[in-house]
Amino acid sequence: MADPSPPSDRIPAQVAPVEMPGLEALLTLAVAVVVVAGLFFGREVLIPITLAILLSFVIAPLVNLLRRVHLGRVPSVLLAVVMALAVILALGGLIGTQIADLASEVPQYQSTIERKIGEVRSFALTRMSGVIGGLGRQLQKAGSGQPIAAPGNPAAEPPAGPKPVPVEVHPANPTPLELTKRILEPVISPLSTTAIVLIFSVFILLQREDLRDRLIRLFGSGDLHRTTLAMNDAARRLSRYFLAQLAVNAAFGAIIGLGLFLIGLPSPLLWGILGMLLRFVPYIGSPLSAVLPLALAAAVDPGWSMLVWTAALYVVVEPITGQVVEPMLYGHSTGLSPFAVVVAATFWTWLWGPIGLLLSTPLTLCLVVLGRHVKRLEFLDVLLGDRPALSPVESFYQRMLAGDPDEALDQAEILLKERSLSSYYDEVALKGLQLAANDSLRGVLSGHQLERVKSAIDAVVSDLDRHDDADPQPPRADAAPTAPPPSERDLPRRPAPEGSAPDQSELPPEWRSEAAVLCLAGRGPLDEAASNMLAQLLRKHGLGARTLPFEAASRERIAAMDRQGVAMVCISYLEISGSPAHLRYLLRRLRVRLPDAKILVGLWPAEDEVLKEDRMRAVIGADCYTSSLHEAVETCLDAARQARVPAPAAVVARVVEDPGAGPAWSGDPIPAAR
Repeated sequence: MADPSPPSDRIPAQVAPVEMPGLEALLTLAVAVVVVAGLFFGREVLIPITLAILLSFVIAPLVNLLRRVHLGRVPSVLLAVVMALAVILALGGLIGTQIADLASEVPQYQSTIERKIGEVRSFALTRMSGVIGGLGRQLQKAGSGQPIAAPGNPAAEPPAGPKPVPVEVHPANPTPLELTKRILEPVISPLSTTAIVLIFSVFILLQREDLRDRLIRLFGSGDLHRTTLAMNDAARRLSRYFLAQLAVNAAFGAIIGLGLFLIGLPSPLLWGILGMLLRFVPYIGSPLSAVLPLALAAAVDPGWSMLVWTAALYVVVEPITGQVVEPMLYGHSTGLSPFAVVVAATFWTWLWGPIGLLLSTPLTLCLVVLGRHVKRLEFLDVLLGDRPALSPVESFYQRMLAGDPDEALDQAEILLKERSLSSYYDEVALKGLQLAANDSLRGVLSGHQLERVKSAIDAVVSDLDRHDDADPQPPRADAAPTAPPPSERDLPRRPAPEGSAPDQSELPPEWRSEAAVLCLAGRGPLDEAASNMLAQLLRKHGLGARTLPFEAASRERIAAMDRQGVAMVCISYLEISGSPAHLRYLLRRLRVRLPDAKILVGLWPAEDEVLKEDRMRAVIGADCYTSSLHEAVETCLDAARQARVPAPAAVVARVVEDPGAGPAWSGDPIPAAR
C-alpha cells in the first residue's frame, strides 16, 4: 500500500545545452582587445604615468609623516619628492664612483683573466682533441682500411692560384652634429622620462583627495561603500607590497655586500647596491646581479677559491630569500598566486618591455583588487588571486563526484586542526551532500555518479572515526599566531557539544546499549550518509546508536523492525520541501511500533522553512526538531540525562528551541503524545 501523500509535481530538470556566446560576451571580448591595443600603442604616455602613480604610493607615507609635523601640503610634497630624488641621485653617484674606481684597476686583472682563459681553453682543447682523435681512429678501423689523406699529401691540397684581394669598408667620419646626437640620445630619453614621472608624482600627491573623489564619481558613485573599500584595499596592498619588497631587497643587498667584503672582492658596496636594485626585476634580476661579481672574482684571484665562495654566497642567500622570506611576507601582502606572477611577468614584458617586467606585479595586484570588488571583473580574482576558486563545501562535493575520498580526507585533516568533528560535518560534509542531493533531484547526477558519491562519503566517514568530537587544544601563549588558509577564513566554527567524552555513569544503562538511538535515514538518496554521521557522533559521546535505511520503516517492513531497547529515533533529511505528508505518516507508523521512544527530526542543514513553522510541527507531530548534527547530539544527551530522573505521570518532556543556543529539554506540562 502506497503512502496517501499526493504525487510530487516536480519534474527533474535536464542538463541545459551549451549556449552560443551572446552579445554581451562578444562586447566584453571586444573591449578587452581594445584595452590591450591601447596599452600597447600608448605605452610612451602610459609608462611614465604608471611609474608616477606607483612612486606616489611609495612617497605617500613620507608625505603623511611630514604633514604630521605641521608642514603644509605643498612643502611636504615638494620636500618628499626632493628627498626621493636625492636618494636616487645618491645611489646613482655612488654606483658611478664605484664603477670608476673599479675601471682604474681593470688593467691589473687583465693578465689574470688571460691566463685563466688560456688554462680553460687548453684544457678544453686537450679533451676535445683526445675525443676527436679517438673517434677518427674508430672511423678509420671501421672504413675500407685506406689511410686518410694527410695535410701534406698533394692529392689533398687545393691547386695553387692567385689569392683574392681583401676588401675593407670604412664608414665616413661623423659630423659634430651626428656625434652630439649619438651621445645625447641615450641620455635625454631617461632624463625626460624621469622628469615627467617626478612632475606627475607631485601633482598626484598634491591632489590625492580630489583624484580619489573623481574616480569614485566616475566608476562607483552608485555604491560609495564598495568603491571606497576597493580603493582602500588597493592602496593598502600596494603599500604593504612595496614596503615588504623594499625591506627584503635591502636586506638581500646588505647581506651580499657584507659577504663579498668578507670574501675580499673589490667594491662590495657596488655589488650590494646592484643586487638590491636588480632584485626588483622578477626572476632574472638575481641571476643578473651575480654575473659581474663572479666575473670579477675570477679576474682578481689567481686561483679559484674566491670564485667558489662568491658563487656559494649567491646560491645560499638567493634561495632562502626567494623561497622562504618572500612567500612569508608577500603571501599576506599581495594575494597573488604563483601562476599569476608568471603570467603577469610574461604579459607585461610583451606589452611594455623591460619596464613592464618591473611593473608586472604591482599592476597585476591592482587587477586582482578590482576583481575582488567589481562583480563583472570577478574572473580576474579567480584567475590571478591566491584565494581558492572553490569553497571547502564545493571542494568536498567535487572530491565526492570524482570518487577521490583521499583528497577529501586530506582537506578534512586540515580543517579538523581548528574545529571539532561535528563542526566539520555540519559546515562542510553535510552542505556538500546537500549539493549532491539537489543535483540528484534536478536529474543531473547519473546513477553511477550517485553510487560513486555514496561510496566516497562512506569511506570518508569511516576513516574519520578515529577523531574525537572535541574542540582542538588552543595554541600555547608563546606560540606565534598563524592565519588560517584563505579557504577557511569565512568558514564558521561551532564548538563541540557539551558533554564530550562524558562519564559513563552519567548515562542510564539502556541509553548506552547499541540499540538506544535508532538513526533512521530519510527517503533521499544520500540521507543514509547523514544518519551514519549522526550515529558516529552519538557513539563518541557515550550513546549507543545504529543506522537503518528508509525502507526498514516502510509499511511492508516496519513490523519486522527490532524495537528492543530503542529509546529515541532520529530521522535525517538532506532535502525536504512542500508538504511532507510522507514524513507525517512515517511518524505515525513509528509511534505505533515504538510508543515509548522519543522522535527527533533533523533537516541538515535547514535551508527549507517548512519544519520551522509551528503549524507544520503540530501536523507532523515529532517531539523535537534540529537543523544540525551538533544540536541533535546535544538533544540526545539531554534526553539521556533526564531519563535518569523519573517524571510525573502528568508531565512529559518537550523541546524548546532557542535559535541561539539550540534545543533544550524542559518539564512544562503538556498532553502526553500517543
